[in-house]
Amino acid sequence: MRSKLSSLSKNDDFKYLLNGKKISNKYLTIFFRRLTDKDNNKLNISFVTKKKIGNAVIRNKIKRRLRNIMNESVKKIKLNLNYSYLIIAKKTIFEDSYGKIKEILFADFKKIK
Repeated sequence: MRSKLSSLSKNDDFKYLLNGKKISNKYLTIFFRRLTDKDNNKLNISFVTKKKIGNAVIRNKIKRRLRNIMNESVKKIKLNLNYSYLIIAKKTIFEDSYGKIKEILFADFKKIK
């Protein structure tokens, strides 16, 4: 079964997830929680990069990297599709390599069960 990524759209969903559980590392913070009106066949995930990280080009590059990592993780890791995820990037994510970020993100998602 191949899952597709879908994004959060409602402001209430973002606020609800921010009150949920969280896991942090040096690159990002992952908030996760169950949403009631969510489709369980798709991975419901959103990426947030703050303006303090850099200009629009840098922020979009970070989001593209994260989206690519999540597409790989859907194929390689058994993710809990009952949860909705909110990933907030930190400034250090742009300074390290794609491989390190991917390795740490995979480890964090394996912790969430």
